[in-house]
Amino acid sequence: MGGRQILEARRLLARTLDGDPPEHERAAAARSVVAELGSPERLLELIGELASGQGDPEGCAKLSYRHVLGFDKLLLIDAGPRHMLRAHLWHRGSGAVGEEDIHNHRSALASYIVRGRIAMELYEAGDEGGIDAARYQESLAQRSADWLLEPAGPARLRMTHVGQYAAGSSYALPAHTLHRAWCDTDAPTVTLFLETGSGRRAHTDVFTAAGPHPGAVTKVPLDVDGYLGALSGLAELLRSS
Repeated sequence: MGGRQILEARRLLARTLDGDPPEHERAAAARSVVAELGSPERLLELIGELASGQGDPEGCAKLSYRHVLGFDKLLLIDAGPRHMLRAHLWHRGSGAVGEEDIHNHRSALASYIVRGRIAMELYEAGDEGGIDAARYQESLAQRSADWLLEPAGPARLRMTHVGQYAAGSSYALPAHTLHRAWCDTDAPTVTLFLETGSGRRAHTDVFTAAGPHPGAVTKVPLDVDGYLGALSGLAELLRSS
C-alpha cells in the first residue's frame, strides 16, 4: 500500500476521523489533520513516496485533473468514501471556466496553506441586499466524470466574510458553506485539502455573476505518467520554497 508516510497518513485519517461525529467536530478534526500532514518536511516526504510510484498511482491519476475552479487537483490518499486527501496547486488568474464561482461542497472540508497565500470570501443566500447571481445545481454525470450544471433560477448573495490565509494557516468549512477562494499571490500557491464524511451530498450549489455556464464541463483526468510527473514537479516546487 505504500511507504511509511503513506501508511502513517492513512492511520491518522482513520484514527482521527472515522466514526460519525457532528459535522462541526468533524471539520475541526479535519483541520488538525491537514495541519499535521501539511508541515513542509512531512508533506515533501509523502509526495516523494507517491511520486516514486508507491501507493495507488493508477487510481489516484484517474481522480486528478485541472479543476473547473482553476487549480491542479492531485489526489494523494483515497480512503474510500470517507476521506480524500489532495494537493491543490493554484496559479493566479488561471482563466478557468468557474474561476469566479461561489460554491459549496459535498462534505465537510479543511485546507492547510503549504506555500503562497489564498484569499477567500464567505456568502449566504437571501432575498435582500448583496449581489445578483445565477444559481446552478452541480452533479456528476452517470457514465463519465463530467460536471453537469442544471440552472436553478436567480439568487441574491450577501458576503459575510473576507480573509487571507498565508502559508502555515488553515481553515475548515461545513459542507453547505458558500465560499469563493483564489490564489492571492503571483507565485504558485500549494494547499493540502481534505474532504471527509460518509454522508456526501448528491450535488453542490454553484452561483455565478459572470454570465451563463455551459450545461456540462468535461473533466480530463491525468494518466499515470502525467500524475507522477505532476507530483515530482510539486516536490521540486516545495523544495524551492
